[in-house]
Amino acid sequence: MQHDRDFDPCYGEAIELTPGLRRLTARNPGPFTFMGTNSYMLGSQRLVVVDPGPVLPEHIEALLRAADGATVEAILVTHTHVDHSPGARLLKEKTGAPIIGCAAHHAARVLLANEVNPLDASADKDHSPDHQLVDGDIFDAAELSLETIATPGHTANHLCFAINGEGLLFSADHVMGWSTSIVAPPDGNMRDYMQSLDKLLDRPEEIYLPGHGGKIEDARVYADQLKHHRLNRETTILTHLAGADSTIPEIVRALYTNVDPSLYPAAGLSVFAHLEDLSERGLVAAEGGLSLSAVYSKLP
Repeated sequence: MQHDRDFDPCYGEAIELTPGLRRLTARNPGPFTFMGTNSYMLGSQRLVVVDPGPVLPEHIEALLRAADGATVEAILVTHTHVDHSPGARLLKEKTGAPIIGCAAHHAARVLLANEVNPLDASADKDHSPDHQLVDGDIFDAAELSLETIATPGHTANHLCFAINGEGLLFSADHVMGWSTSIVAPPDGNMRDYMQSLDKLLDRPEEIYLPGHGGKIEDARVYADQLKHHRLNRETTILTHLAGADSTIPEIVRALYTNVDPSLYPAAGLSVFAHLEDLSERGLVAAEGGLSLSAVYSKLP
């Protein structure tokens, strides 16, 4: 599948995407954040800010400048990674607006014996919403109606939001045009992720506004490609294990031949998510139990 990496973050500038909808990208580029975290501003006289981003005061100041005196009436958060949600508390201090959206951070499952969460540092454990939204909730603000769509997978508490009647959906880190999303146990879960993709594919929105990178046109086509990419990855893992029992690093080296070795650890977490799902479905076994260091084999 083809990803779109042609994106100018225009740091500090509010880029109008449609009337009443602007994007500001935080200056926090990196291997997992691309050019930075996208914050979105909905409305004109009354505003909703979606994902104020990391603890980056200059980004919060840019959001306030773009507000230009308009009332920020709500701060909407999609999920609790440190590049998305901590800025909400800074913005609340400046505006008094309530933080709404996703639940407090929690893992998709309990830690296994002797397991260490490899992405623990990426979790915003201080997030505490003033009002939690759940699947199907309708939130009216900034003269718009937003529908809440629970999309666990990338994180257990991940939410997307559709602007009713506009054909637009804030896809956060569930669907991004520049890269596939990281799904890493225990915070993430591959089966949940795939079910959440199917949920979006059953919806009518054709344009997604992601947490990183540019807007995604023909979004349902792209989401379907993501689904089949994951299914193909699952098949290649099973095919590899049919030839020989393997560890996760061995699987990564065999399957990710065109990936920079610096990204192997992230690829390993994705493979682990697939193996966890395959194990639960009775298709693979892990010697000594599921872990990043286990030896995996294909079951007959």
